[in-house]
Amino acid sequence: MKKTLLFAATTIALTLGAPLAANAGDRCLDDACDLRALYEAPATSGGATGTATGTAAVSAKRFGTWGIDTDGMNRDVRPGADFFDYVSGTWAANTEIPADKSMYGSFLGLRDLSEQRVHQLLESYPKADPATGGDAAKLAALYQGYLDEKTVEALDAKPLQPYLDAIRNAKDKDAIARLMGESSASLGRSFFGSYVSDDQRNPDVYTLYFSQSGLGLGDREMYLGEKFAPQRERYVAYIAQLLELGGWADPKGHADAIMKLETAIAQAHWTRAESRDRDKTYNPVVLAELDTVAPGFPWQTYLAAAGLDYATDGVIRQDTALPKIASIFADADLDTLQAWQAFHTIDNAAPMLSRRFADAEFEFRSKFLSGQPEQAARWKRAVSYTSSAMGEAIGRDYVELYFPADAKAKMDALVSNVKAAMGARLDQLEWMSPATKAEAHAKLKGFGLKIGHPDTWRDYSGLQVANGDVLGNAVRAAQFEWDYRRVRIGKPVDKGEWGMTPQTVNAYYNSVKNEIVFPAAILQPPFFDPAADPAVNYGGIGGVIGHEIIHGFDDQGRKSDGNGLLRDWWTAEDAAKFEVQAAKLGAQYEAYEFPQLPGMHINSKVAMGENIGDLGGLTIALEAYRRSLDGKDAPVIDGFTGEQRFFMGWAQVWRTLWRDDALRQQLVNGTHSPGHIRAFAPLRNIDAWYDAFGVTEADALWVAPEDRVRIW
Repeated sequence: MKKTLLFAATTIALTLGAPLAANAGDRCLDDACDLRALYEAPATSGGATGTATGTAAVSAKRFGTWGIDTDGMNRDVRPGADFFDYVSGTWAANTEIPADKSMYGSFLGLRDLSEQRVHQLLESYPKADPATGGDAAKLAALYQGYLDEKTVEALDAKPLQPYLDAIRNAKDKDAIARLMGESSASLGRSFFGSYVSDDQRNPDVYTLYFSQSGLGLGDREMYLGEKFAPQRERYVAYIAQLLELGGWADPKGHADAIMKLETAIAQAHWTRAESRDRDKTYNPVVLAELDTVAPGFPWQTYLAAAGLDYATDGVIRQDTALPKIASIFADADLDTLQAWQAFHTIDNAAPMLSRRFADAEFEFRSKFLSGQPEQAARWKRAVSYTSSAMGEAIGRDYVELYFPADAKAKMDALVSNVKAAMGARLDQLEWMSPATKAEAHAKLKGFGLKIGHPDTWRDYSGLQVANGDVLGNAVRAAQFEWDYRRVRIGKPVDKGEWGMTPQTVNAYYNSVKNEIVFPAAILQPPFFDPAADPAVNYGGIGGVIGHEIIHGFDDQGRKSDGNGLLRDWWTAEDAAKFEVQAAKLGAQYEAYEFPQLPGMHINSKVAMGENIGDLGGLTIALEAYRRSLDGKDAPVIDGFTGEQRFFMGWAQVWRTLWRDDALRQQLVNGTHSPGHIRAFAPLRNIDAWYDAFGVTEADALWVAPEDRVRIW
């Protein structure tokens, strides 16, 4: 995965927020990680403080009169034949994916709204001296500096040259390792990812993690799979193009050598399925012994350059991959390593340089790989650039404008109801023993909840910003963020910290803190509308709440207890029963075909946690909705029963249209099933859906009762 400068490669901010987000591309983004996002998509703006005096609110769009866009339905289709088409068929037929996007749907529409709101706020901050004008002046300098395309064009490659000169002057592999360590907070890349996060075996303190890295094309399958030959060919051409733009000697020859180097690294990498197994990805290491554990790489030089030499211990995620990658480094020639670092440095910097660099990066990474026809408008890229540098700063103003006081109270009530429903479901489980149930109840009781925004905001007073220095500001923001993280090793965990900004349209479960988190921006239609029918809200945000709760009990989340400690609290018999049902669910998802992409399928072992989250989350949300009726019958609205509206609310959330290349990227590199699949796939295992819509054996989505998966 590419370590982007402006944008995280995942939609979750995780613990990184700077434009050069330290090791953003190397950060653990799978189910062995501590943060589990609801959704992933091409990156968008995500966060940005100042004063919003005089700024008018940008209103959210409502869906119909009671929460469902009935005009977007296709009632000519039987619900059991294609539930996505039934709920969203007319919408899909009449909606075009915007030219500056590779996909579109409910999430992206709401993210457009968040982007507009952030844009308006950034426009309201007056330009002043960023050294003395506080956060507002820094935000204005970041935003307006990126908008100043004339200056960026005039500078062209000049801001990049000191970094390329440093690479040219790296006379030995020790110097290359030093550059790799520095890339934790700057331009460039490393064969190894390093990041600081909560210790899975000691949740009250931070520890240092090491992971496999070094690939610019994404997952190892992009290098090794036969079907991805066109992507590999185009990647080599892109490497040569950037090296030529940067004035590097023999760009074509070096591009071939870099591709050969990264292919070797890909062969050493664990698969995505292996990397999400939390039983295998916690391997303690004494840092002084890294030279013995993974010989051939100058570890102490790397650690010193990254500012990590004070640490004594860490955790290796892919323990058998790191020695192989270290050996590849030892065997590589210096000239190739220099060219590899030069390419990744240019690739990182390209979006912040003149048009010839930015367009080249867009043409390959967005247009070719994801099918996005047009580059986003410069103001949108400026919003993303500024937001990622000062994520929580603008969040304070966003919350004042867009998070009413009663929203948290209403969400508290919804979460309480869904948690109670989960407790009831636990009691009803026939396959789980009393011993495991007791542990599960203890974990549920210990669930933390964060809604809307942090109680304490980040302090950006130490961040230095200069007018007119786009690349320099990005590097300084990256260093500021990395320093904030790296000094935490061995110190107490900040339990109040958030992994997303308030203006992020997403949600997550943190396994080490055992908490679920809902930023303010997701608490809007179609997910949550206080004026909508309760059934629709339970199907929308209720299903999302349930999804995040179930992440604590999915195939990887279940491996931590109520205190966030990574330990096995299951009886062997219960674990075996769970695995049988999980395998059945995986087989269902792997059977889905994508006619536009022959031979491509969902990798059920990679998407397992998300798929379990959808099924279990929707199941307990339905239980919560039923409990909310207090024994009364739900009203019929426009001919739809309460449970019909509940399932329609869920499907409406997952409205998604894809460009073919973007869908391919999701299937290869993503951890979630595509949204249009999520709209109906979990429903096939819920008896109430069949009853609500009269689904029969004659319908394409029918699953026989005995074959339906029943986990939570």
